[in-house]
Amino acid sequence: MSSAAEQEAVHEHARARRAPAARADRPPVWPGAPTPLGARCRVGPDGVAGTNFALWAGGAEAVELCLFDAEGGETRLELTELTHEIWHGFVPGVGPGQRYGYRVHGRWDPWTGARWNPAKLLLDPYARAVDGDFARSGLPPEVYGHVRDWPQQHVADTVRDERDSAPYVPKGVVVQDDDDWSDDRRPKTPWPDSVIYELHVKGFTARHPGIPERLRGTYAGLAHPAAIEHLVRLGVTAVELLPVHQFAHEDHLLRRGLTNYWGYNSIGYFAPHAAYSSSGTAGQQVGEFKRMVRALHAAGIEVILDVVYNHTAEAGELGPTLSLKGIDNRGYYRLQSDARRYADYTGCGNTLHVVQPQVLRLITDSLRYWVTEMGVDGFRFDLAAALARSFHDVDMLSPFLAVIAQDPVLRRVKLIAEPWDVGNGGYQVGAFPPLWTEWNDRYRDAVRDFWRGALPDVRDLGYRLSGSSDLYAWGGRRPYASVNFVTAHDGFTLRDLVSYERKHNEANGEGNRDGTNDNRSWNCGAEGETDDPAVNALRRRQLRNLMTTLLLSTGVPMLVAGDEMGRTQGGNNNAYCQDNEIGWLDWSLPEEPGRAQLLALTRRLLDLRHRHPVLRRRAFFSGRPQGADGLRDLAWFTAAGTEMTEGDWYAPAATLGLYLSGRDIPGRDARGEQVTDDSFLAVLHADHRPVDFRLPGPPWAEAYERVVDTGLDEQGAAPGTVHRGGGTVTVEGRSVLLLRVVGGPVPPDGSG
Repeated sequence: MSSAAEQEAVHEHARARRAPAARADRPPVWPGAPTPLGARCRVGPDGVAGTNFALWAGGAEAVELCLFDAEGGETRLELTELTHEIWHGFVPGVGPGQRYGYRVHGRWDPWTGARWNPAKLLLDPYARAVDGDFARSGLPPEVYGHVRDWPQQHVADTVRDERDSAPYVPKGVVVQDDDDWSDDRRPKTPWPDSVIYELHVKGFTARHPGIPERLRGTYAGLAHPAAIEHLVRLGVTAVELLPVHQFAHEDHLLRRGLTNYWGYNSIGYFAPHAAYSSSGTAGQQVGEFKRMVRALHAAGIEVILDVVYNHTAEAGELGPTLSLKGIDNRGYYRLQSDARRYADYTGCGNTLHVVQPQVLRLITDSLRYWVTEMGVDGFRFDLAAALARSFHDVDMLSPFLAVIAQDPVLRRVKLIAEPWDVGNGGYQVGAFPPLWTEWNDRYRDAVRDFWRGALPDVRDLGYRLSGSSDLYAWGGRRPYASVNFVTAHDGFTLRDLVSYERKHNEANGEGNRDGTNDNRSWNCGAEGETDDPAVNALRRRQLRNLMTTLLLSTGVPMLVAGDEMGRTQGGNNNAYCQDNEIGWLDWSLPEEPGRAQLLALTRRLLDLRHRHPVLRRRAFFSGRPQGADGLRDLAWFTAAGTEMTEGDWYAPAATLGLYLSGRDIPGRDARGEQVTDDSFLAVLHADHRPVDFRLPGPPWAEAYERVVDTGLDEQGAAPGTVHRGGGTVTVEGRSVLLLRVVGGPVPPDGSG
């Protein structure tokens, strides 16, 4: 530790560089109220309009509210009222558009986790809007609570920096928020009928030719009819937006000329990210976000937010002091036994201490706000296992999960867990309780392995295709607990999955060390882009295979924006810092050979899924005989047309027949009637050679009609061909054949 004399010398040097004293013409501060937290416009005593400010700052010795004028002039007001560790006051005359922040006083003793530093202006955790950003050349030293360039590096974070950070950090904005949403109609799409489309607000709209240039990259751009038309025609029911909470960029990225494009670095859990606003950042971004939600709802599309409550942009002990770290470091973050250090279950330097009541309140208040006042329909929780940790271990009875389960607002919206974190015991796929759905990475891995030729056991692949009952058939969970995906924002795009075997992340500036090496991809014979027509034809077929498999599987499918058009990131499997053509969707792709056909096939498959409840089951298959004919609701067949045996089930196979019976689907419709549907036979064939597949005859089917054949570039030739049950049909190498059971005239033996 540095000596007291050394630290005092630093403090004296910094004090000489402090900002001017606070202005004398300060407005009065009335006592106000401790609730709600944040800055809320209201009418005070004697009908006087103003704003109530309330900040939880446990352990703090004093709190100053700092108001900023248009020129950046600062007025500091001391909040003297303290109720249950909440500092509060009402300031008459302050209204919407006012920029503000806090300075919090207290002990500086990093060795015990105390990091109060009133020289640092702090963002209100409950700010509804944020104005301003950091310099794009890197974070200035003034935004750090410690002396960043202290010569003794091993104790650098223990010496307090007294320089004023106010000129360099974003400010909160007071927002008038009285929208009652009476004109909005939420789609309320049931989980079994849902199709999720993961997109980035900027990346989806930045290059769209039908969106006016001034709206590209913004909430208004996503609300534009040209953007919504694509979603509606495609047939998705929900957009899952990559983070739109206000976020900050890491210093190491800024110094390399990059930014945190994806936004998994939150600093404001109530504020829509200001950079996505086309209408201004003095609170206008709130209204623009709401208009986007209304426009999507009017088109029947739900809005799900990807939220990052597991960590913040303040990183570890060497990170900046922007908000929570300076309000009460020990109250908000998990610290190690050496309280100078942070517990890091996220890989991002810190972990929010969700067991603490004030942290749990911050998260749940934020979630309720986005539902009730911003109109969203659900959340996907990044690294959700970190939120489910009690003091150390992941605990499915944790306070966070218990609060969500009983909350009358949150238990009614869509809840999706990314069911892992990077700590010990963090992998929890299949373990989250009822109400939750989960990203199913075991589905992803099994499907990728099958189509690249690694051939998982039929048992593993079969479970994934039929809803993963081995993971989710407990506690009343249903097949829609599984969010099935082949690709996500994190990793290769669908096109890159069939074009690259190695990651190519050189543009990220980390020596290609970042991003996973476990891609389970196959380049079809050439690494990257090629002019070889045979390779490109095979890649187009593989794209059709992967998309068809995803959309025929039981569970909730998730597509990534642009995969339906063959979008590429040039082999970059970690494009989190690529706010450019690498990360943006290229809307000219349908003009390339095969891309329009892939888009048309995706639309057709989604329409098929919408029309056939057998593809959207609300209950798991039993695999047992059903009804008078004694047929199973789910059956598996070999290429010889025989049902698979126990031995077949535990062995790899390149050809798999999947029979889905629509005769007796569990559940009833809105009128209480039994749900019935057509029956289908899907044949998945991963070998490069064609195979003659014998179609199951009576009682399974008298005949089958060809519906989808991924062996064809143009699907227009697929429907209508009828094949006799018990006959054979040739399935092209590496393709999917979907057949519908039909009645009526049967062709002679040997057809097909």
